Amino acid sequence: MALYLIGDVQGCDTALERLLQKIDFSTSRDTLYVLGDLINRGPDNVATLRRLMALAGSAHCLLGNHDLHALAVSRGVRKANSQDTLQDVLQAPDRDALLFWLRQQSMALQTGRLLMVHAGVLPQWSASQTLQLAQEVMSVLRSPDWAAFMPQMYGGLPNVWQDDLQGADRLRVIVNALTRLRFCDAQGAMDFSVKESADNAPQGLMPWFDAPHRRTSDVLIAFGHWSTLSATQRNDVVCMDDGCVWGGCLSALRLPHANIANFSQAERISVACEQTQNPLA
Repeated sequence: MALYLIGDVQGCDTALERLLQKIDFSTSRDTLYVLGDLINRGPDNVATLRRLMALAGSAHCLLGNHDLHALAVSRGVRKANSQDTLQDVLQAPDRDALLFWLRQQSMALQTGRLLMVHAGVLPQWSASQTLQLAQEVMSVLRSPDWAAFMPQMYGGLPNVWQDDLQGADRLRVIVNALTRLRFCDAQGAMDFSVKESADNAPQGLMPWFDAPHRRTSDVLIAFGHWSTLSATQRNDVVCMDDGCVWGGCLSALRLPHANIANFSQAERISVACEQTQNPLA
């Protein structure tokens, strides 16, 4: 029995299939967590969604910014851009079922000492608060009125968390932190203008996991979203986005159980991916 974490698949179903074969994934024995950006930019989004749907009970998925973008495009809230590859989903005979399943996925998950998000966690949030705030967004996305939230989801402000935030502003900050965050300042003010590696942080900014007094320092955090991070695996946080859709790898992290002391006890397993896109897009 093992627990596996997989980063941004982004519709690269062939790579996902090969990775699951390489780790000898068993639905009766193992548990899989996919850390968001399930679709978009890759060649086979429909097959990816159908594969993950078929793993129900043994696979648990997070929503990333590309998944939310797909939902917005499906309702005409956003226009697909030139690098999107969402037409196979939008034109699929089971389109409604695919999009409904997508809306049921999580914004954050925790098992044992392991907290999982797509992008980041604001330093003001504890693990329990992160899960509570994620649930607020999930409740909206799973409601019959979810499409009304889509236009309100976009924008970079407010970029600082306050406990008394309400309405669309509150939900927007939660979504931005969980699905877009890379850099922030020491007070947790988010900056979305920089997508490069942690080494290229502008003055006054730092990777979110280096923010001082981060309240999630007592848990292990796994995330994706940052293919250009260029950071070695740390003991307390691990990024699982190895840039599959950009011509890199698709990777799984094998954990013996959810209460490991740190990520040094985990094994990273990768397969090559042939896709080539712009990693800063």
